[in-house]
Amino acid sequence: MRKYFKAFTEHPNSLNESYLKHMISAGYYGFKMIFTGFGCIIHGILPFLFESAASDCATEINELVKNRKNHTKN
Repeated sequence: MRKYFKAFTEHPNSLNESYLKHMISAGYYGFKMIFTGFGCIIHGILPFLFESAASDCATEINELVKNRKNHTKN
């Protein structure tokens, strides 16, 4: 049973997060990327809309993840 519990907690613990906190963060990133993906599709059809949506999303998520990893080193 511990082996299964560890599979759910090892990675979140490596970031000093609970399973729930990690699930919320990952869910936020995932939904943000999905909605940004719709913006990219719309941008492909109407290039004057959502011109920087993909790069803005990537930059934001990259910074958030980098800050989470740096927070664990301190």
